[in-house]
Amino acid sequence: MKKKTLGRTGLQVSSLCLGTMQFGWTADEAMSSRILSAAVEAGINFIDTADIYSRWADANPGGVAEQIVGRWLHQGGIKREDLVIASKVRGNMGGGPEDEGLSKKHILKSVENSLRRLQTDYLDLYQAHWPDDSTPIEETLAAFDELVKQGKVLHIGASNYAAWQLMQALWAADRTGLARFECLQPHYNLLHREEFERELAAVCRTYQIAVIPYSPLAGGFLTGKYRRNLLPNSARADSARRYFTERNWDLLDRMDTLAREKNATVSQVALAWLLANPLITSPIIGANSLEQLDDNLGAVAVRLTAAETTSLDEATTWKEKE
Repeated sequence: MKKKTLGRTGLQVSSLCLGTMQFGWTADEAMSSRILSAAVEAGINFIDTADIYSRWADANPGGVAEQIVGRWLHQGGIKREDLVIASKVRGNMGGGPEDEGLSKKHILKSVENSLRRLQTDYLDLYQAHWPDDSTPIEETLAAFDELVKQGKVLHIGASNYAAWQLMQALWAADRTGLARFECLQPHYNLLHREEFERELAAVCRTYQIAVIPYSPLAGGFLTGKYRRNLLPNSARADSARRYFTERNWDLLDRMDTLAREKNATVSQVALAWLLANPLITSPIIGANSLEQLDDNLGAVAVRLTAAETTSLDEATTWKEKE
């Protein structure tokens, strides 16, 4: 699997990143461990998690995905230095209203808990899960910078930041000499383009910010499992309903045709569209089974022509025609 550099860090990451939001939710620990092992065997070295994964699931207090990754990491035969492990901080971990945010106190407390759960003494990448309007960006960056200097975190990044918030953070880091965000984790896929493309894309291109989009398959809609007259039983079915429009059904029809021509699947075409964009570093894939993982991994072999990419662009554009 091809590698790309994560921003200016020098970290070499696989062209697909394995997300872990489903671990302890729609994939139990045994399956999660098998998915991790199969992904690494296939060439993935980039694993993304977060402290809150997955507090919304029944009997999940948060931290479960990190614990699963940590136990898997110490099964044997896995070299920590061969992996790029990323986690995030911001969400409430159940300790009351003060047990959240991007204050120095919360960040320094949370990183220790994440390191303990992951059973590692450092994170390759630590990310602000989403902004915290109640904390000055300088305080947040100072806390991250302290962790970098301590060696507990190698690099930092942001997720779900608007363009102005990302620019504010970059400017503050430049002005104060603190560690800067080297990557952005945006919500980005064929059906959710405007949020990233309108302004964030230009910021990332100009300032060499790595882009690791989440939800590349639009909550499962771009797998093709949802159809006009088919609503399968799925934990994400409710979130996928937002995409049930005639325009999007027509897109699936177009992707079906393209997938047949490429001897691929709809999921692979959706991921290949992202991989064809030189600005994208590593889309974050999630799998509940080895079959889903294999399907996602197959995307790296799918090559879209410029005409095919343009066709998908035009079918999902958010821009008004001039």
